[in-house]
Amino acid sequence: MIRFEHVSKRYSASHDALVEMNFELGAGEMAFITGHSGAGKSTLLKLVALLERPTRGQVIVNGQNHAQLKRRRVPQARRGIGMVFQDHRLLMDRSVFDNVALPLLIAGTPREEIGKRVRASLDKVGLLGREQEPPANLSSGEQQRVGIARAIVAKPPVLIADEPTGNLDPQLSAEIMTLFGEFQQVGTTVLIASHDLPLVKRMGKRVLVLDHGKLIDDFRPA
Repeated sequence: MIRFEHVSKRYSASHDALVEMNFELGAGEMAFITGHSGAGKSTLLKLVALLERPTRGQVIVNGQNHAQLKRRRVPQARRGIGMVFQDHRLLMDRSVFDNVALPLLIAGTPREEIGKRVRASLDKVGLLGREQEPPANLSSGEQQRVGIARAIVAKPPVLIADEPTGNLDPQLSAEIMTLFGEFQQVGTTVLIASHDLPLVKRMGKRVLVLDHGKLIDDFRPA
């Protein structure tokens, strides 16, 4: 579902964010990316999300080679990838419903279908009944759940998250990670960048360890 083949990403002559990256994540698999600040975690996720292109090598997601994808096909390819960010990136002047519905509106989903999917996504993250509230009325943890609902509303086969629990307390962090585990159980491929090593360890999932742009360990629990 996600495959990196000899992937390197260079931002300048003196800075290689990723170097000869090789790994494969199968359909319905969940894995974490860890490493020091600047190790390349966010760059790796940006390559998966088509926010960046590799300097060398092949990034293949949902059967599509990102290095060869024409610009006009990028929006369609991104619809198969749900993205969750640490800072939520919610539209604070819109309701919770409108925030979650945004990917469906962009995709041209019929309005009656949008209502069903938004309510189902909010139910999944425990926010059904809060759809007409502005995000400012919600706690940080609830805002992150809105971001997750928005990422899954179009039922993407791949879900990526960049430090999704970075601003949350330990209990909320554990609850959010449990949510991601539930998405994996229904067949979604989940890839999460996180610096919270104790929480990652408790999840008991595959861990990719980066160091200065290189994959130095690929830990798979027994």
